[in-house]
Amino acid sequence: MIEDRDGGPTDHFHVSSTLNRASIRRHGLDASRMGAAPGIAGSSRPEADGVFVARGRHEAQWFVRMNNTGGPVDVWQVEDVDVAALEDNGNGYQYVPGTVPAARVRLVARDLPVATPDRADEGWAVAPSWGTSSA
Repeated sequence: MIEDRDGGPTDHFHVSSTLNRASIRRHGLDASRMGAAPGIAGSSRPEADGVFVARGRHEAQWFVRMNNTGGPVDVWQVEDVDVAALEDNGNGYQYVPGTVPAARVRLVARDLPVATPDRADEGWAVAPSWGTSSA
């Protein structure tokens, strides 16, 4: 099992524009429904046939800071990820092939602002309630 930087078991997260929140709540994570906002890396269409997941909060934080969506983002915890089924996109990032049903995702941080260069190293100061609210 992969461990987070604090040594605990790794949770998996997906970072997405807040514009996708209603769709994710209704349909889950589905790359074919991409369109309300660009991907975190700024892409206008899916980069893989699946849904990218961050391994732990540290990696999720990196995706939040990379945000190229043009606006705030949400962080969704993805439950029951089959680690053996994860695919690598060739750049070291992993994705769940296909879709993730809405019943397996939970909003854990919402409306995180676009990081500015002078705030890029503030950590999770923008999301102090991660995992403790029913966002």
